[in-house]
Amino acid sequence: MERIHSLVAGTPAVGARSMILFAAFVSFVLSVLLWFSGHRQEGIFVGLWVPSILALGAVVVPRSGR
Repeated sequence: MERIHSLVAGTPAVGARSMILFAAFVSFVLSVLLWFSGHRQEGIFVGLWVPSILALGAVVVPRSGR
């Protein structure tokens, strides 16, 4: 729990990057769960969120020091 707090409470870019990665991971897991539970169309739809969320993060969250 302390690690999560330090990631989110750190610099705004680090917190935003962590939230973007977490949202993409949750989307991926939800997609897999939907696919294997028989809801294939919904699984594909939710699976398309992963690259969209990561692309949004690449545009919105600036990379520091690179």
